[in-house]
Amino acid sequence: MSLLTVQREGAGAPFAWLHGFTQTRTSAHEYRSILAGTREVWTLDLPGHGDAHAVRATLGEAADLVADALGHGPIDLGGYSFGARVALHVALAHPSRVRRLVLLGASRGIEDSLARAQRRENDERLARRVEEIGAKAFLAEWLAQPLFATLRDAEASSRSQDVDGLAASLRLTGTGTQEWLAPRLPELTMPVLALAGSTDEKFTIEARAIAAAVCDGRVALVEGAGHAAHLERPAECASLVEDFLAR
Repeated sequence: MSLLTVQREGAGAPFAWLHGFTQTRTSAHEYRSILAGTREVWTLDLPGHGDAHAVRATLGEAADLVADALGHGPIDLGGYSFGARVALHVALAHPSRVRRLVLLGASRGIEDSLARAQRRENDERLARRVEEIGAKAFLAEWLAQPLFATLRDAEASSRSQDVDGLAASLRLTGTGTQEWLAPRLPELTMPVLALAGSTDEKFTIEARAIAAAVCDGRVALVEGAGHAAHLERPAECASLVEDFLAR
């Protein structure tokens, strides 16, 4: 029995979507609802979040858990930010299980080992911060970052509230724990859509680099959106995803 439970909505070919850090499987309601008009959308709580708040896993372990939860057949898979990094690990570790891959706000990781270690230290500080002030106050600070400056509706009610789970996620799956994946991207032979908000400069660069490195990649920008493009412009983001999946 899988440690992660899949929620399904809509009808059609399955499309699994992995949420970002502090989110849950019920996040991005409008975006998911649009996709569910033509697809059966599968969502699940990632380790440290929602109903999986007590599950502890590294990125590689989380990828294995997701692959196990999604079953044995190939499936279209996507994710946002933290979820995009997990989806990328699923595609690399279980390529036969992924028919098409959608990555929104994904990161290849950090190439420089010193910068990677500094990121781990920063994530440890954030983990201690959530333990110190609690989930509600931490979420307020997290969403006040410049990264989310253009986000008007943070869907607070669908955010994960477990202190220990969020802290564990930062320690075990933060970007500083991730190996530099750029050399491995040419291993991906499935079609890949790399998405970013047009005003999200850092992740626009990442999206272009990912699309250029894989065998069959394309990049698309969600106009007028920042990092959480599927929350800021759900219809536009869903349209880009639908067009790609319908190829």
